[in-house]
Amino acid sequence: MADRHPEPDSPALRARWGNFAWTPENATKAKEIIARYPAGRQRSAVMPLLDLAQRQVGAEENTQGWLPLPVMEYVAAQLDMPIIRVLEVATFYTMYNIAPIGRFHVQVCGTTPCMLRGSDDILASCKAKGMKKGHTTADGLFTLTEVECMGNCSSAPMVQINDDNYEDLTAERIEHILDELAAGRQPKTGTQEPGRHTVEPVGGPTSLTAMVSENHDYRGEW
Repeated sequence: MADRHPEPDSPALRARWGNFAWTPENATKAKEIIARYPAGRQRSAVMPLLDLAQRQVGAEENTQGWLPLPVMEYVAAQLDMPIIRVLEVATFYTMYNIAPIGRFHVQVCGTTPCMLRGSDDILASCKAKGMKKGHTTADGLFTLTEVECMGNCSSAPMVQINDDNYEDLTAERIEHILDELAAGRQPKTGTQEPGRHTVEPVGGPTSLTAMVSENHDYRGEW
């Protein structure tokens, strides 16, 4: 995996993000999130608030979003937390971007199931498109990260791009997805295997077949 380092504090960073505040809509959401937790436990809201802040930054920059230090300080102040505690959360979980990110964050799984199913070919295709792990392309479109398992082993290899998963990939399929995104079009998400809906066997299920068309209660048959 690529090294993760927070974007250094600087006068330019302060000038851009020092006056960060929730939009009216997000201010309402933040209050709703904090209210989920018992009195005195409001710091438990730090993770959803960081996600909300990242998405607000992303909406302003037309990217997936990231967390500048002044934005994390804003969240820390709202939750009455030391900033170091918020920074610890943001740097621990890779769902938070702690440096500027491209329009599309391409996260390629390189764990064993995906590796055995061709994740090296997926990374090679990304490299052929000008991507480098831990970096953003010069046009600002793509940021490439190699990540650990994201739970799609049955449809490996897979990548997550922003909030969408793309599964059952080949070099040709990921190239098509990247081309579509670059052209401003939304490619099909989920499995890319024709005729496959989720992670059922290719060719259709061989057990629990009544579940194909509707929910079925098998308990009476057991």
